[in-house]
Amino acid sequence: MAQTIHVAVTGAAGSIGYAILPRIASGQMFGPDTNVALHLLELPQAMSALEGVVMELNDCAFPLLESISISDQPDDAFDGVNWALMIGSKPRTKGMERADLIRDNGPIFVGQGKALLKAASDVRAVVVGNPCNTNALIAMNNAKDIPKERFSAMTRLDQNRTMAQLATKAGVGVSAVSNVTIWGNHSTTQYPDAKNAKINGQPVFDVISDHDWLRGDMITKVQKRGAEIIAARGSSSAFSAANAAIDHVVSLRGKTPEGHWFSAAIASDGSYGIEEGLLYSYPLTADGQGNWSIVKDIPLDDFAKEKVKISMEELQKEREIVKDLL
Repeated sequence: MAQTIHVAVTGAAGSIGYAILPRIASGQMFGPDTNVALHLLELPQAMSALEGVVMELNDCAFPLLESISISDQPDDAFDGVNWALMIGSKPRTKGMERADLIRDNGPIFVGQGKALLKAASDVRAVVVGNPCNTNALIAMNNAKDIPKERFSAMTRLDQNRTMAQLATKAGVGVSAVSNVTIWGNHSTTQYPDAKNAKINGQPVFDVISDHDWLRGDMITKVQKRGAEIIAARGSSSAFSAANAAIDHVVSLRGKTPEGHWFSAAIASDGSYGIEEGLLYSYPLTADGQGNWSIVKDIPLDDFAKEKVKISMEELQKEREIVKDLL
């Protein structure tokens, strides 16, 4: 008999939710031999839209989709789930400061963190809603009975963006690019590390001779890609974020190939001089049994160390803004 995984998705009627749900239901996140029970959470005013999404999911007749439940209450939506994909958050609007966004979204993740205590004993929580690192920190600190290593925030979209930039510059397919690390916060302080990445197994700095671009425009391009997409299409990236969330979960659940790694924000253990407890993006490997480890001893030059520190300091400032919610 096929295994059934119970998956909560918050903000399920939003753009990212709409893009990710059919891919979860079709088996792209948990595999072709695993049934899925969806637990969908939305705001009360969005429940009608969510009902329409459920109609579409039903009309797809996905063989692996075992059941769908909907709710506007986190306690109900998270009851018994194995994975919680925390996508829903208030978007940043024109003129809004990042600190305001952090304060507005903080209480949402207080409530959802507490609701996670009703989840299954093996629950994993992935925060996608921005500012995702600090939202994950809030949720983690309000679900103290759940081990910290069960929480992660998504920087896989930044990793994928970096891979695409490097592949285009080198004139190769993106599958040739590996070992890209996103250090730090999912923000404009993140450090996309090309120095330790590879193209067809060779160091990127050996393959791409334009080192000024690698240390300048490439980094800026990745840091500001979200804003560039908003300017071009009038709304934020949705299907690329949904795709990254799929990649994030697949990497955490699978066994990382020898010599490779992926990026995700997890609770720091002090590695690379990052303050313990901050939700910081690191290079990780997974063992295929649901456990991950930070890759140790990756060399960082003075340029990289400064970038890594700047992003840590931003996360410390964000934590100070929400300290009463932790």
